Amino acid sequence: MLNDRDRIFTNIYGQNDWRLAGARARGDWDGTTAIMARGRDAIIAEMKASNLRGRGGAGFPTGLKWSFMPKVSDGRPSYLVINGDESEPGTCKDREILRHEPHKLIESALIASFAMGAHTAYIYVRGEYFHETRHLQFAIDEAYEAGLIGRNAGGSGWDFDLFVHRGAGAYICGEETAMLESMEGKKGLPRMKPPFPAAMGLYGCPTTVNNVESIAVASTILRRGGAWFSSFGRPNNCGTKLFSISGHVNRPCLVEEELSVPMREIIDRHAGGVRGGWDNLLAVVPGGCSVPLIPASTCDTVLMDFDSLRAEKSGLGTAGMIVMDKSTDVIRAIARFSRFYKHESCGQCTPCREGTGWMMRVMYRMVEGRAELEEIDMLEQVTRQVEGHTICALGDAAAWPIQGLIRHFRPVMEERINAYKRTHGEGTRLAPTPANLPVPMAAE
Repeated sequence: MLNDRDRIFTNIYGQNDWRLAGARARGDWDGTTAIMARGRDAIIAEMKASNLRGRGGAGFPTGLKWSFMPKVSDGRPSYLVINGDESEPGTCKDREILRHEPHKLIESALIASFAMGAHTAYIYVRGEYFHETRHLQFAIDEAYEAGLIGRNAGGSGWDFDLFVHRGAGAYICGEETAMLESMEGKKGLPRMKPPFPAAMGLYGCPTTVNNVESIAVASTILRRGGAWFSSFGRPNNCGTKLFSISGHVNRPCLVEEELSVPMREIIDRHAGGVRGGWDNLLAVVPGGCSVPLIPASTCDTVLMDFDSLRAEKSGLGTAGMIVMDKSTDVIRAIARFSRFYKHESCGQCTPCREGTGWMMRVMYRMVEGRAELEEIDMLEQVTRQVEGHTICALGDAAAWPIQGLIRHFRPVMEERINAYKRTHGEGTRLAPTPANLPVPMAAE
């Protein structure tokens, strides 16, 4: 269990003042200029030594990502874009940083931008986060007034401007290149890569896009040292992480814990256990609805980190844990995920544009059992045709929950189909054509 002295986010529950005075009392903005005086290379080296991996879902090494930015400008400005478009169902961590720890994010944005040679940074915030944006903008205004950012930020000799850009509530804009398109005033459609943003990003300039949590932890890491941060967790799975636990638990919560802690320990210790006891657990979605669920038998031993969950054919994702007890209709739950991805697909890629709608319609027939047993294999085959065949990862995100359902709960799907057959007979099932497939109700 993580000791309180090792927690990076000390006001994540908003129990204390989130403004500048409160942030300074908790140690934010302490020695910021001295950190920047170490130089760009030293800061990036320390971030590499911390073994911090991106906290937005992909898990790419943060220090390495920063090092991709050009060392010498070719005349174009460089930018840092901070991804606060937290639209992944089951995930509610970045909003608490924006709401209760905004100065930690602003200070870290200054240091990160300096390390990458960027005089300007943008924070792209999910459109629905109205109050979070108000807190963030208030904190930015405070930092400007105190001389902590702006011209000669904090006496460091570095000019730095920070802006908030509000999105319009599109899930696809959480993808880094779609976010850049949105910021440029265009429709949020993912870009083909290469070129990568570090070479040609916002306004055609070198750009790094990092998640809110990935940036917010940087100032504390640089104060306390990369070795301190990497001492938590397992090799290649280092540091602390914000976990959001929702669903069928006694105390849904957000908690900072070190990586590689057993899933059961997090649920029992921090979320008060599964509703009805651990034996009532059916499955857990460990990282937001874009990763495959894992069954209760696996939840006993799996560790909450990148490699352990990958070994179980799932993923850490955003660490947004959705707990399902045995009262859950797991087929309906995954069908609801499918509806979300069908709704949020930008439609740019044919496999995703056509596949998400097809998968959703078949999944809602699976909920009723109005299907053939062979269609389970056909459904999985379609997910494989969507997975890995789109510009961005939304196609993968739409396919993986269904793959997890088939992998672990195929007998449940088969029994649902056989039960429908026993009740309604063979002749009442319809072929999967658009004309006879029901559209789910909005309340579902």
